[in-house]
Amino acid sequence: MISLDVLIQIGFTQKEAQIYLGCLRLGSGTVLQISREADVSRGSCYDLLEEMLEKAYVSKLHEVKHVIYSPVDPEVLLKQGREKLRDFELILPELKGLFHKRSHPRVRYFEGIEGIKRVYEDTLTATTEILNYTNSLEVRRYWPGYDQDYIEFRAKKGIFLKCIAPDDEVGKGVKHTDSSFLRETRLLSSQEFKFTNEINIYDNKVAITSFHNELIGILIESKEIADTQRDIFKMAWAFAGMKSTKP
Repeated sequence: MISLDVLIQIGFTQKEAQIYLGCLRLGSGTVLQISREADVSRGSCYDLLEEMLEKAYVSKLHEVKHVIYSPVDPEVLLKQGREKLRDFELILPELKGLFHKRSHPRVRYFEGIEGIKRVYEDTLTATTEILNYTNSLEVRRYWPGYDQDYIEFRAKKGIFLKCIAPDDEVGKGVKHTDSSFLRETRLLSSQEFKFTNEINIYDNKVAITSFHNELIGILIESKEIADTQRDIFKMAWAFAGMKSTKP
């Protein structure tokens, strides 16, 4: 029965819904009459009617020999539901604040080159600059059209990127084109620092992609983790700047 299911969805228990519908069909009735109409035992029906009275689902009238229960107008239930919704909307900002403050990180996992491309697509939603550790050779080995498919689109969207990369031929080539692609690259010794994956830090997210022996992508959404990784990048960025100034 559709009406029974809907009443349950808005907060009635199944037996409460049966009793309320029974009351509606009768108009009003004694516990015995309602229990028969609702197919609920008399003892349970009495207890539930008293609980429903407190919830304002029914009203009660004492007559000479009987106690008569009547259902509240369905319009009243609708009004009550709307008032509860308005109350909930008022506290929603506070609840969301608590949720984001205490919520666990959201982690998504991707496999294969198409999965990795989905991780890169998410970085294109960034509203902050992207902080990036990369092995420029590895990504282009598995994704030959990387420069056209991703880098050009990122630049067109106006998303600035800071990059720390190995000081090899590909890394030097990337740095040489920084001004064309909204990017600043700092290079570190490819012998001393061997990057086998790529990390992008942006907004409240950390995206990790691995091209060495396995093609996987991991997207972590957490303000705490992103902020910590952002601070670590700042230290690495300063270090890379000092190293690059040495002869």
